[in-house]
Amino acid sequence: MKKTGKAYYMISAVAQKYNIHPQTLRLYEREGLLKPSRTDGNTRLYSEEDLEQLETILALTRDLGVNLAGVEIILNMRHKIEQMQGEVNEFMEYVKREMARGIDDWEQRLSTALVKSSPTDLVRTAQPHDDNEKRTTQNAK
Repeated sequence: MKKTGKAYYMISAVAQKYNIHPQTLRLYEREGLLKPSRTDGNTRLYSEEDLEQLETILALTRDLGVNLAGVEIILNMRHKIEQMQGEVNEFMEYVKREMARGIDDWEQRLSTALVKSSPTDLVRTAQPHDDNEKRTTQNAK
């Protein structure tokens, strides 16, 4: 176990704090719902993050009646959503940087252009391409 200055709690203290049996905590660990760290002597130590996870598990099981299989699915989905949110945030930062760089490039091109114009001046309206299209347009009127 690494010493990081964080608070850790032994299984008996966690069980007492949340009014659950230590065997319940061991079950949650066997099911993969909790992953407490271990000392060199193999004693379980629960971090603040573990306690937050336990609170979520207890809320799902006690308050909402979700079974452990459902809890596992919900926790996995939450983890995936958090990962995807991180990826979306990274992508948004990338887009912002690229847009800022693109605007700088565009402003530089405009400042060196022979004919000054805004992007809206360069938009062309659609024109009918052949006689059939012209007749269709005229018949619609």
